[in-house]
Amino acid sequence: MTPTFLLTTLVLVATPGTGVVYTLSAGLLHGRRAAVTAAAACTAGIVPHLLASITGLAALLHASAAAYALLTWAGIAYLLLLAVQTWSDPGDGLVRAARTRQDATTPTTPSTPTTSRVLRDGVVLNLLNPKVTLFFFAFLPQFVPAGPGSTGRMALLGAVFALLTLVVFTAYGLAASALRPLLARRPQLAGLANRAFAATYVLVAAALVLEQAAS
Repeated sequence: MTPTFLLTTLVLVATPGTGVVYTLSAGLLHGRRAAVTAAAACTAGIVPHLLASITGLAALLHASAAAYALLTWAGIAYLLLLAVQTWSDPGDGLVRAARTRQDATTPTTPSTPTTSRVLRDGVVLNLLNPKVTLFFFAFLPQFVPAGPGSTGRMALLGAVFALLTLVVFTAYGLAASALRPLLARRPQLAGLANRAFAATYVLVAAALVLEQAAS
């Protein structure tokens, strides 16, 4: 394991993508528990890509333009679904928390997604992310010399990538959750934040559509 691999992987993981956006959204709008759950879910979504790379399925996927396109379009559809879900959930828990400070008699029932939903969305989001497949197909093998032990080395490097993903995403999510008091004091910002996250999902989906149209 070389410093180049660690540094490059850290840069790739820390660069904001759909997984980072999802974890930030969970932390900012639903708190620390949701942030950690989202980070773990996005990390779990990496595992199938690693297994596909080890078994050679990733190479077959890239060799088949139709299969790769199918994965990409499925990812686009899920991004749009997340955008709709996010747009329609304007952070009610934060809004109600703010109202409670103004009126102590107002009951509060925070609108927080279930753990199973956060897990599902995080896993599927990265499972259908063609960029993750590209990483394990094109980037990771560069650091795995051919010959005996190559499978074990690829598994080790993939595990390191997953661990760094978990650590960095958790840090992002916890940092975002620390800003929740600000949104609670200004409830209008909760709705704006959710719509910003929803718009981000739409922009990423649009970029993937343009990429598919150009290929």
